[in-house]
Amino acid sequence: MSTHTSLPVAPARDTRAYARRLALRHPRELTAVLALYALAAGCGLVGPRLLGDLVEDTRDGGGDGGGAIARTALLICVFVIVQALLTHAATYASARLGEKVLAELRERFVGDVLALPLATVERAGAGDLVTRTIRDVEVLAGCVRRAVPATMTALVTIAVTFGALFVVGPLLAFPCLIAVPVLWAASRWFFGRSREAFLRQSASYARITEGLTETVEGARTVEALRLAGRRAERTDRDIAGSYAAERHTIGLLTVFLPIVDTAYVLPVAATLVLGGLFALHGMVSLAAVTAATLYVQQLLGPVDTVLYCLGDLQAGAASLARLRGVHRAPASGAPAPGADASGTDASAVAAPRHRGLALRGVRYAYREDRDVLRGIDLEIEPGERLAVVGPSGAGKSTLGRLLAGIHAPRTGSVTVGGVPLAELSPARLRGQVALVTQETYVFAGTLRENLLIAAPGRVPGPGPGRGLGPGREPGPGRGPGPEPGGADAELERALDAVGAREWALELGLDARVGAGGAALAPDRVQQLSLARLVLADPHTLVLDEATSLLDPRAARRLERSLAALLEGRTVIAIAHRLHTAHDADRVAVMENGRITELGPHDELVARGGAYAALWESWHGRT
Repeated sequence: MSTHTSLPVAPARDTRAYARRLALRHPRELTAVLALYALAAGCGLVGPRLLGDLVEDTRDGGGDGGGAIARTALLICVFVIVQALLTHAATYASARLGEKVLAELRERFVGDVLALPLATVERAGAGDLVTRTIRDVEVLAGCVRRAVPATMTALVTIAVTFGALFVVGPLLAFPCLIAVPVLWAASRWFFGRSREAFLRQSASYARITEGLTETVEGARTVEALRLAGRRAERTDRDIAGSYAAERHTIGLLTVFLPIVDTAYVLPVAATLVLGGLFALHGMVSLAAVTAATLYVQQLLGPVDTVLYCLGDLQAGAASLARLRGVHRAPASGAPAPGADASGTDASAVAAPRHRGLALRGVRYAYREDRDVLRGIDLEIEPGERLAVVGPSGAGKSTLGRLLAGIHAPRTGSVTVGGVPLAELSPARLRGQVALVTQETYVFAGTLRENLLIAAPGRVPGPGPGRGLGPGREPGPGRGPGPEPGGADAELERALDAVGAREWALELGLDARVGAGGAALAPDRVQQLSLARLVLADPHTLVLDEATSLLDPRAARRLERSLAALLEGRTVIAIAHRLHTAHDADRVAVMENGRITELGPHDELVARGGAYAALWESWHGRT
C-alpha cells in the first residue's frame, strides 16, 4: 500500500481569485475581446428586429411588398456577414489572449514545481506530480482554448440579447424568467457536487499513473518476486476506482443537463403565449412579439453552449485547483522557496560566517510515531572528511539528506556557519552544500548542456576565450578563475577529474545524450554526475554511494583523483566500502538512528567496538 501524501489542492476561492488575476493581467486584450463579442452579438440582433418590422408592416398592409422583403433580406445578409467577421476577429483575439494566459500559467506552474522541496516531491510520489504536469495541464489547455472562448461568446450574447428584449418590450422579457427557478435549483444541486467529483476523478488518474510507474520502474523486482498478479490487482483496483469516479461525474451531468434542456425551452413557449395575449390587448406590437420570440429562440444556442461547456469548465477548474495547489505545497511542511521557516525573505538572512556544519539534538521521522534519527549531535569542521558507516537501515542516508538541507529536522537544528539550513534560499543552499547519490540522471540534450546544468553562469558555446560568465565567482579551491582555453577547457578538466575525459571527448561534447540521443552506461552516467559536482563547486559535499555503480577498482581510482580535486572542501561520505572510511579524517558509526562511535579510523579499530567489527568483516577475517 502506498504511503505517499498527495500534494495539496487549492481551495475554490483561491482558484477563482487566481483565474481572475490571470485574466485581468491583460485588461486591453480582455476589453477588446469582450467588445468584439458584444458587437458581433449586436449584429445578430438586427435580423429579428427587421423581420418583426416586416411582419408588422405586412399585417397593416403597408410597405411596397417585394421591395421591402428584398431590402430586409439584403440588410440581414449584410449584418450576418458583419457578424461573421466580428465573431472571427473576436475568436482570434480570444485565442491569442488564452494562449498568453496559458503560457503564463504554465511558466508559473513549472516554476512552482522546480521550487518544491525535494522532500515534498518524494512524499507526494511520481504519480501525483506526473498527472498534474501532464494530464491537468492538458485538461486546462483544452478548457482555455475551447470552453472559455465559447462560454465568453455565449455569455456576452445572452447579456446583449436580454438587453435587446428589454428595449423591444419590457413585458416580453418577463416570460424568460419562468426558467430561472428551475435553472437556479438545478445549478445549485450540480455545482454543490461537481467540484469534489471532478477532483476525485483527477486524483484517480494520479493513482493509476503512480501504480503503473512503480510497476514499470520495478519490473525486475516484480518479476523476481512473482508480484505480477498483485500489481495487476492493484492496477485493476485503480482503474475500477477511476471508472467509478468518472461514472459519478457523468451521472451528475446526466441529471443536470436534461433538466436544464427542458428549462430553457420553456421561455420560447411562454414568450409566444404571453406575447400573443399582450398583442391582442394592445400592450405590445406584433413586431415586438415577433422580434422577442426570435431573440428568445436565439438564446437557445448560447445557453446550450454554456451547458455543453459546463463539464469542461468544471474539469478545467479542478485541474487549475490542482496546479495551483503545487504553489501551496511548501507551506505545508517546508519553507517556501526564498523564505525562511517563519515566512520571511531568505535574501535577508545573514550569510553563513564559516563553512562548518553542526547538528544539535537532531531528530527526524518519516512517520510521526517513528523517529529514524534520535538525538544526533555532531560538528563537522571546514575541510574535514567524515565517513558515515553502519548497517543498512541505521539512518546514514537520512543523515546525509539532512546535512544537504533536503529534509528539515523534526526537532533540533542543522546549521552551516551558524545559520540554519532551513533559512537559506535554494540557490544559496546549493552554493554551500551539494548531495550526490547513486540516483543519477541524463537530461535530453548535448553532453555539454548536461555538464553546464551545474554551472549556468558559464557560456555554453564552444571556442576559445569563453570562460566564466558575468557574475560567476570562483569557488573555494578553484583560484582566481578558469585557466585559458574557454568553457570547453574547463569542462574537459572536470571530466578528467572523474576519469571521463577520454570517452566524453570521443563521443563529443556536442553529441546528444539522454532521450533521443546516445545511451550512456550506468558508470558513465555516474561519472557525468560527479563532473557536474566538480563544476558546481560547493564548499561541502555529501556523497551517498556516489561511486556505487563503478567496479571497486574504478571506484577507488575515481575517489583518489577526486581527493586531490576536493582538497580544502568538506566531504561527508556515506560509506559502504570501508576503504573510504580508512581515508577519512573521522568516522561516524551509526546504529539504530544514533551515532555510537566517532573518531579516526585507527582509534576506532583499536577500540574494538562496532567499527572494528565492521572493519574485520570487510577484510574477511570473521
